[in-house]
Amino acid sequence: MILDQFQEIKQLLSTPKKIAIIPHRNPDGDAYGSCLALYHYLLKFNHQVTVISPNDCPNFLKWLPGEEDIVVFENTTVKATQILKEAEIVFTLDFNALHRVGEKMQKVLENISPIYVMIDHHQQPDDFANFTYVDAAVCSTCQMVYQFIEKLEHLDFIDKNIATCLYTGILTDTGSFRFPATTSTTHRIVANLLDKGANNSEIYNKIHNVSTYGRLQLLGKALQNMKIVEAYQTAYITLSQSELNKFNFQKGDTEGFVNYALSLKNVIFAAIFIEDKKQGIIKISFRSVGDFSVNEFSRSHFNGGGHTNAAGGRSDVSLEKTVTKFVDLLPQYNEDLKLNK
Repeated sequence: MILDQFQEIKQLLSTPKKIAIIPHRNPDGDAYGSCLALYHYLLKFNHQVTVISPNDCPNFLKWLPGEEDIVVFENTTVKATQILKEAEIVFTLDFNALHRVGEKMQKVLENISPIYVMIDHHQQPDDFANFTYVDAAVCSTCQMVYQFIEKLEHLDFIDKNIATCLYTGILTDTGSFRFPATTSTTHRIVANLLDKGANNSEIYNKIHNVSTYGRLQLLGKALQNMKIVEAYQTAYITLSQSELNKFNFQKGDTEGFVNYALSLKNVIFAAIFIEDKKQGIIKISFRSVGDFSVNEFSRSHFNGGGHTNAAGGRSDVSLEKTVTKFVDLLPQYNEDLKLNK
């Protein structure tokens, strides 16, 4: 997005508007953090703002300021649809293709005509937005929202609520500041967020120190199920619906599990396959180190995408068939995986 477009958006936002803000389905810390930060920012200018989430968030995000005001499309479809139909501007945050909101909500978005503004940091965005602010090199959408506010010359409007939401998304999407996309710019932004009132230790504890007994048991089962394909420096984890049920699975319980597979010595490609009977799919997360692109792998084979080293996908066949497909694909990438040795 060029400077003239930021000025155009600034002018667009200079008078009160009906605005909807949307994260992707199965929202994480960066999705909710960016949406709620933008929500609190836009309220300062007397806009009528609603965050509409395709489905609910994990419990470890329920404390975020403003979370109680979010309209969940899956639970209140009629209300959410009406808000979307009346919206003059729709911000889509932390995703770049409309299918990421789920089929029912996607149909609504495809049949309305607001001004769409996309703010995102994933690769290969679809062409649906009137304004597209995308940078795949940035660590998180929350950092991009900070920079968006900065481009609008409104950093002075960042308060404790906005800082808390932005810090949460940067913290979670950088793996607590350890991923390669975490730059000196990221740390300078975080320093400013701390000055604005974000409490780093409190936020970390609310995100990470919330494990239940069931979640730890589920992690144990995931580690028991982990398989290593040494020839291709790959490891993967499976969790069936019955295993999730056995350990009283709650939304968000499997967050970070795939990283255990990636942490193994000599493993540079990792995946987790989680059966979801309600949606009738297998949910997949891919991780890698080095130059092996899980974004390209997921886009090519599992209806997904994301970043070079972190991506998501899905499969419509059984857990067993999905895993078989995954393992059978590995020989095609033998040379690419060797390059990462």
